[in-house]
Amino acid sequence: MVYENPTPEGIKKVFDNFFVADIEVWSEFAKYINVRTFAKHEVIKDYHATEKYINILIKGSAAHFVWNGDRDICISLYYENNIFSDYLSFLSQKPTVLKSEALEDTITWSVNHRDLNLLFSKSVRGIMIGKAISDALFIKKQMEQTDLLTLTPTERYLKMIKERPEIVQRTPLKVIASYLGLTAESLSRIRKRIV
Repeated sequence: MVYENPTPEGIKKVFDNFFVADIEVWSEFAKYINVRTFAKHEVIKDYHATEKYINILIKGSAAHFVWNGDRDICISLYYENNIFSDYLSFLSQKPTVLKSEALEDTITWSVNHRDLNLLFSKSVRGIMIGKAISDALFIKKQMEQTDLLTLTPTERYLKMIKERPEIVQRTPLKVIASYLGLTAESLSRIRKRIV
């Protein structure tokens, strides 16, 4: 994949899991995309800042964190072909307590708030794109919240290994532990029991 050249086909592939639309919809969307790169550990959107972008993660990984007064708590993990944004901040154009950070060297296809609203106002296709973005972000967050409330930490970890084994290989254990609502020590104990 040529990361510097967002293609309608590449965008469609990402969104087809949530919202199937004709290639013409994604051709219009592609015109507004900016390629952004972030080094490992670089902050994409800081705490108490306003989110300006919707991002399609093309290469690498990223996470959302909140600060609990003591340390970063990971609340979401993102990998290739995930859509991510501090969506509350993006919609309201107000700062929030979320931070987005690159966990690896990362490339995103990003569209800014102004351009996305311009796209919405131009045609029904623009509104379809807005629905696709909203659906993708909602589905991911709903699934995460449901797992958090219905599965034990061990069950969440086993599900992660089964569905996304690369997460364990690519993500620091302290970040995974935080995402699962565990301490690093508790996650180590779970891992030893599983092995």
